[in-house]
Amino acid sequence: MSFLDKIGFTKLKEGLTKTKDGLFDKVSRLINARAKIDDEFLTELEEIFLLSDVGLDTAEKIIFNIKERAKTDKYETEEELNKLVINEIKKVFTDTTSEFKTFDFNITKKPYVIMIVGVNGVGKTTSIGKLAYNFKKAGKSVLIGSADTFRAAANEQLEIWANKAGVEIIQNPKSSDPASVAFDTVQAAVSRNTDVVIIDTAGRLHNKSHLMEELKKIQRVMQKVIPDIPNETFIVLDATTGQNGLNQVKEFSNALGSVTGIILTKLDGTAKGGIVIKINNELKTPVRFIGVGEQIDDLQIFESENFIKALFE
Repeated sequence: MSFLDKIGFTKLKEGLTKTKDGLFDKVSRLINARAKIDDEFLTELEEIFLLSDVGLDTAEKIIFNIKERAKTDKYETEEELNKLVINEIKKVFTDTTSEFKTFDFNITKKPYVIMIVGVNGVGKTTSIGKLAYNFKKAGKSVLIGSADTFRAAANEQLEIWANKAGVEIIQNPKSSDPASVAFDTVQAAVSRNTDVVIIDTAGRLHNKSHLMEELKKIQRVMQKVIPDIPNETFIVLDATTGQNGLNQVKEFSNALGSVTGIILTKLDGTAKGGIVIKINNELKTPVRFIGVGEQIDDLQIFESENFIKALFE
């Protein structure tokens, strides 16, 4: 692990402190107290998972697998039992392989267009700024499209984050049509040979069909410039929202045809970071980025190995 990787991992551990205290420490105390797998141990372990927002289906899956393993293998020490629990948690994570193992991935066809969606208050604006910063830091040219035309302050807030990231932004405060702003942004990116385009959209309730139709329009209008965009559609979720967050992913996916990844924010502010495990087990849409702080460099590419290591080492 390089020096910079160690810094990133340290930030991840610090950002997951509340979840670590709520999940790992409780599991460790349970293992220390019980030291053997019986019905009482499994019941208490399931309760710990549920309190950390791992979810009933996912918790039951992990518990069942632990019970099955215990039938064939002996676990006689705390260390062996601890490894068993961690390994079974690892198994519920889906494969999140993508270009985003690093922000410095090779873009074969420019621009690489990312559309950001989600409900109000989840941290879309800050996430866009942090994404732009990371791409810029990796040597990419970045253009942000301010297609949130509903909130008066949206342009100003996004401009502040664009300035922080050191990237350009396309705005049209006089326009009430978000699709036209998205169109202008992609067109500008083509003429400038820009590497990455990030399109902001207005926060909207996922159960309002007319607002979801507007997102489809943004897609269609951008495709007049480049037929096969956006390359990615990321939904921003607040880690504290629990089951409602999963419902949001399902509704946005149904409306847009596909949501390719989740940006999970505010993990540093909750003891229920087990929702990451729940999302990865119950949804086909992978967590791609996690927010573990307020600073511009606090958005990290999600890697299940590092996530589990930060919680359980």
